[in-house]
Amino acid sequence: MTRLINIDNGGTLTDICVIDGDEVRYTKTLTTPFDLSRCLFDGLAKASALLYGEERLPSLLQSADYIRYSTTQGTNALVQRKGPRLGLLVTDPGLIGQLASGPAQRELLDALVGDRWASVRLASDEELSAELVTTINDLAGRGASRLVVSIGGEAGPAEERRIRSLLLRLYPRHLLGAVPLVFSWELLGGDRDDVRRTWSSLLNAFLHPAMERFLFNTEQRLREHRTRRPLLIFRNDGGSSRVSKSSAIKTYSSGPRGGLEGTRALAAHYGFRHLLMVDVGGTTTDIGAVTAGQARIDRRGLIGGVPSSLPLAAITSHGVGGSSVIRVTGGRVTVGPDSVGAAPGPACFGLGGTAATITDVYLLMGILDPATYLGGDLKLDSDRSATAVTATVAEPLNVSLPEALALMEEAYLHSAAQALLADGPLPADTVLAAFGGAGPMTICGAARQAGARQVIVPRTAAVFSAFGIGFSDLGQDYQYPLAGAGDAAIAEAVDQLRDRARRDMSAEGVRLEDCNASYRLVTGAGDAETVAELGDPVQARAHLRDGDDGDTASLELSLVSPLPHVEIRDTDAALSSSATASGNRTVLDRAGGTLDLPVYTLLDLPAAAQADGPAVIEGPFFTMRLPAGWRFQTTAAGDLLLTDQGSN
Repeated sequence: MTRLINIDNGGTLTDICVIDGDEVRYTKTLTTPFDLSRCLFDGLAKASALLYGEERLPSLLQSADYIRYSTTQGTNALVQRKGPRLGLLVTDPGLIGQLASGPAQRELLDALVGDRWASVRLASDEELSAELVTTINDLAGRGASRLVVSIGGEAGPAEERRIRSLLLRLYPRHLLGAVPLVFSWELLGGDRDDVRRTWSSLLNAFLHPAMERFLFNTEQRLREHRTRRPLLIFRNDGGSSRVSKSSAIKTYSSGPRGGLEGTRALAAHYGFRHLLMVDVGGTTTDIGAVTAGQARIDRRGLIGGVPSSLPLAAITSHGVGGSSVIRVTGGRVTVGPDSVGAAPGPACFGLGGTAATITDVYLLMGILDPATYLGGDLKLDSDRSATAVTATVAEPLNVSLPEALALMEEAYLHSAAQALLADGPLPADTVLAAFGGAGPMTICGAARQAGARQVIVPRTAAVFSAFGIGFSDLGQDYQYPLAGAGDAAIAEAVDQLRDRARRDMSAEGVRLEDCNASYRLVTGAGDAETVAELGDPVQARAHLRDGDDGDTASLELSLVSPLPHVEIRDTDAALSSSATASGNRTVLDRAGGTLDLPVYTLLDLPAAAQADGPAVIEGPFFTMRLPAGWRFQTTAAGDLLLTDQGSN
């Protein structure tokens, strides 16, 4: 039997999912941002106890066929602007204005680069070397700790190689004064769009240091446990690869992409035409769509509101999560985008946090059970929550604690609904797939405000992004610019692509000849860019004969080596029945009174069990509020199907 371990590292919680055939075991642990490897191995140790009845981490790791890992750390770092101070070296000063073409781009450029940019003249080697020394010393003096070099135009690749050679002589890597360098054509050699390529290089440089330190350290620790195969990084293109073959920019939004792969599997299993992923973690709500069985992919995706060279799932991240700070700003209650994460965490965690979050709100309202949160591993402190809510919301607004809680919930639901509506009104047949540690908790209230009447909550909702990673294969993508439209130029591009691919796949332990390969021809630029699928790369010649200029075209190669996948399976069909509550819970209503609500435990419910709200549903590592007017039914796969039947 194949054993898969999938890990999704979030800003607040880290999820571990172990799959043995039909059996899925999972657990969570608090993310330790000061040392991400600590929460990873703590979680793996907890998972081993689920399997063996005691912690036997080496046994678990040595028995795993594949270990896949994804992280939202890149997403969270960019949302919170936590990273190195970058310098940018160009030859065209006008590129800076193009990078800052709108408010979002200008704000991000200011945050990442600021005034730490300069242009140089492409003179002789001697003159250029002297100018480089002066310029780079100036950028370093202004605080640049990493340098991105981006040269545009037809000579861009060659000029970057020349500058690279000069800089490595001027600042050898073995010296303490060496400047970490990123060259745009080296990172993304096929994208001729200077703005996209430069932004991608800046983002990669921004995300690289922390990811490098953590991932290589983690890989080394796993190797010390004698794991059977190297750690695989799940990327934002839906593929997986070894740490040494994964670029930092491809870790951005990789966790949510795992959720999207799982969402696609849900859509296929249940036959939903339009399924909207709503993945709510501690820091962000990540939203993506699957329509007619296909995940929505942007050919050149946006990252943090700026254009990139990468094909990315059209996942948008919104600063509203279970640990987002709720406060009073300008006389009204606001939510996020800053998050307290897991350290210090919400006030109720008792780890030193003093900010109030939706977790504190639902604890004080009685929705959350302080003894069972996070599987009982973390006892919540309602007194600390009350102190935080009183100090940050009730007193500034001069309202009672129950009134403050109602206002905070209302603000949170409004923010969540606005995230759902960010791309406009939802199609009438939209179904929401709610998951993540905080996804089910408030989904019904947000869905009603956004106009969605049906929600699916996976049984594995609390770790669904980790579960979804199990649908990925080993793969790599490459792009190379054509030097002309002739056969020789096409043959050179194919040779370059295959040489790179052979080296990378060999490092993965896979022969190039055993991979599924596909080629594409990319012509045009910007909105006029077109992509032609090629059965064989020689077919590029025919397309170029039709009038495309080979000097502005690129050839792409995608490789896939299949890995074992997880599955969604139904149990035997069952007749509908009334769900049996496992208990009752007293919760506050909006007027400050109390209600006794039935509590349903998902793992205790048979298939086709149903009940109406208001109620509380307890799942493994998640709690959700089912408002009045909503009905739930369990599916044959053990998932929750929720339907809004109208307000009561």
